Amino acid sequence: MKKILAVVLAMVIGAAMTGCGGQTQTPTQPQTQTEKQDQKQTQTENKQYKVGLSMNTQTNPFFVTVVEGCKKAAEEKGMEIFVTDAQDDAATQMKDIENLITKQVDVMIIDPCDSDAIVAAVEACNNAKIPVFTMDRESKGGEVVAHIGYDAIKSGKMAGEFLAKALNGKGNVVELQGIMGTNVAQNRSEGFNSIMKENPDIKIVACQTANFDRSQGMSVMENILQANEKIDGLYAANDEMLLGALEAIQAAGRQDEIIMIGCDALDETLAGIKEGKINATIAEPPFFLGKAMINTAYDYLNGQKIETRVILENQLVDKNNIDTIKTRD
Repeated sequence: MKKILAVVLAMVIGAAMTGCGGQTQTPTQPQTQTEKQDQKQTQTENKQYKVGLSMNTQTNPFFVTVVEGCKKAAEEKGMEIFVTDAQDDAATQMKDIENLITKQVDVMIIDPCDSDAIVAAVEACNNAKIPVFTMDRESKGGEVVAHIGYDAIKSGKMAGEFLAKALNGKGNVVELQGIMGTNVAQNRSEGFNSIMKENPDIKIVACQTANFDRSQGMSVMENILQANEKIDGLYAANDEMLLGALEAIQAAGRQDEIIMIGCDALDETLAGIKEGKINATIAEPPFFLGKAMINTAYDYLNGQKIETRVILENQLVDKNNIDTIKTRD
């Protein structure tokens, strides 16, 4: 009897140690730390992130194209994006960001209407534990993971250098400034004026704000033209103001008298350079700015180390390189 029991017990043990097909099972090995990290990385990359994009305006073609770049990159990365338009109003932008916070976005991207006024909105995101990125225009407070943009001081200097060279270091110049509550407008003006100071025979006969707006650029330039019989050069801190000023200059019949340069390299400005209506602009392609913004935020969400300031390359565009400039994919 004992022998029979021993045989049965041996058969049970043998069956337990074999799998389907009669093969012996291999014990599962515990994951290594590297394997765990790789698995976590794969899970993170497969997640669909939600992006809040708070834009200062969508009436300016520059910022419309920024959003196009953001949407293109978000589509490539499989990210869901919510876009708001503050219509150049700081109070509206605050409400927009509060609404985006309720959507529990994974990251907040802000292009501020005003560098000071946006601080409260940035702090609201900080309190909600939502990482904040600023684009083009900076915030003067709150915790920001990174800022993506172009070197505005460099842009202003490049424009000043172009005008100084084109005018052979002498003449009467007009400066149209942007929204001076933004660091971009402040820095472009600073860069431009630093070059003007190096050229004592160039006189700035008028310096007025037109708030990065085409219609204001036209009306401000109309008044400046009436007040000044001799104008040799014009620097507009963005192409929208330049295009408005161009209308006023053409209407006054003074296009051949004035060398004009703007900033941004909008499609309409590039066409104007090709047609000989505009002399130059500083290329700060908005499409690539939008793409760079989304790609940087995506890298951050996936645990990659990023720079706190990502400065994109800008360049002078005139008749010599107009056919080779690339402003979008």
